[in-house]
Amino acid sequence: MEKKDLRIVFMGTPEFAVGTLKALVENDYNVVAVVTQPDKPVGRHGSVLRAPEVKVYAQEHNIPVLQPEKMKDEAFITALRSYEADLQVVVAFRMLPEVVWAMPRFGTFNVHAALLPQYRGAAPINWAIINGETQTGVTTFFLDHDIDTGRIILQKPFAIPSDADVEYVYDGLMTLGAEAALETVDRIISGNGKVDSLPQEEMQPSGELKSAPKIFKETCEIDWTRTVKQVHDFIRGLSPVPGAHGKVTLPDGQVTELKMYKSAVLRQGLGEQSSTPVPVGIPANVPVPVGTLVRDKKHMYVKCADGLLEILSLQPLGKKRMDAVAYLNGLS
Repeated sequence: MEKKDLRIVFMGTPEFAVGTLKALVENDYNVVAVVTQPDKPVGRHGSVLRAPEVKVYAQEHNIPVLQPEKMKDEAFITALRSYEADLQVVVAFRMLPEVVWAMPRFGTFNVHAALLPQYRGAAPINWAIINGETQTGVTTFFLDHDIDTGRIILQKPFAIPSDADVEYVYDGLMTLGAEAALETVDRIISGNGKVDSLPQEEMQPSGELKSAPKIFKETCEIDWTRTVKQVHDFIRGLSPVPGAHGKVTLPDGQVTELKMYKSAVLRQGLGEQSSTPVPVGIPANVPVPVGTLVRDKKHMYVKCADGLLEILSLQPLGKKRMDAVAYLNGLS
């Protein structure tokens, strides 16, 4: 079998999915149609419709687009079947009913932004960083009845630096996911539809299975009673979007709400290198309550359970994102 003989329907919505769709198209795979979410109302009154990034790319390359409200809708099922796909490739989409994922003769595989069976769920990148993981990756697996539980085809690891945020890991996994998808399709082509895969039960880690549930606003509230390292990982695991937020007690005793985007762990406390040395006169064990802002002329810190966390970038309510120096100048 050759590339041109394998009819592929691609399913995905956000920019992360565009990376794989683009790789398929630019490498001359036969993508016959795209399935994505309906256009989303935006603006103050929701009067403007914004097309998903996948739809925009597909239309630029004259690929037919389907946007079902419901995946079991008969009109959608009929339209999807008309493309006679041999294979469906899914990236950052929604849960599919069996009538959809079982339709192609070679099945449907998903590109997941984690090393399954760890981090099943909607937000694997965020939770891997929040939990302080030093490695994540991508997995391709065949869809089945449950979420993220199907037979694994291949995995590719990706290192997470100690200061990396979601944007860094997102960009890296978008590229790595596209590579994994192409390799998976090539294996299916070379095997004439057959490809080796392993049940996830055979890949269960010895420790705890960690999940990756959807992120909500209440998920993003900072708990300053946790350790410096835990709060640092929490902030970078939600940066830049949706952003971690927390109440901070200012030097004058007032309490304000701040969104945090970038932080750094001081040398003291956990033995990790900070972006700056600990200022003279501000020890990491400064005796103030957790959640209190501690400062010198150019540096801003918040007290956590075991020391001070340096804040480098933040956003006060109703204002734009700024660096710590600009914020401190506003407090003077």
